[in-house]
Formats: sequence, structure tokens, C-alpha cells
Amino acid sequence: MNPFEMVVAIIVVITVGRVAMARFGVVHSKPGESVAFRDDNATRAENERLRDELRGMKERLAVLERLATDNDTSSARLDREIERLRDPK
Repeated sequence: MNPFEMVVAIIVVITVGRVAMARFGVVHSKPGESVAFRDDNATRAENERLRDELRGMKERLAVLERLATDNDTSSARLDREIERLRDPK
């Protein structure tokens, strides 16, 4: 590999790295500091949506755990609980 090809290869590697960093929202930090991520309105909205989804999943899991460990399991009550879980809120 001649020196010109080496320079081009280094430039390509650096460019791909910078594009990947921009794509995934990595913000440059000072040397010695930890890497920070983008904090804008779109990111906050996405994080809030994911938190709400996780909260809903935890509620559903709690109901399913209660159903699985409940001793008094009548089929009608079990059917109502399952249908309640299927209905979107």
C-alpha cells in the first residue's frame, strides 16, 4: 500500500466513525470526561414514550403474576382479566 492509499484509508475510517457518532447522537466531550448523548426535544419525547410503555408492561406483568399465583381462579374471572388486558387503554 503506497502512502497516498494509506492517507485515503485513514480519512475514510475517520469519516465513517464521525457519521456513526452523529447518527447515534454522541456528543463530543472534553478529554477525560464521559461521553454524553444528545438531549433534545425529540429524544425526551421518545424517552417519555418508552417510559410509559414500560410502565404499562409492568402493570400487565403484575396482573399476570397475580393471576398465576391466585388460588381462587374461576374461569369467568380469569376470562374477564384476560380481556381487560387485551383492551388498549
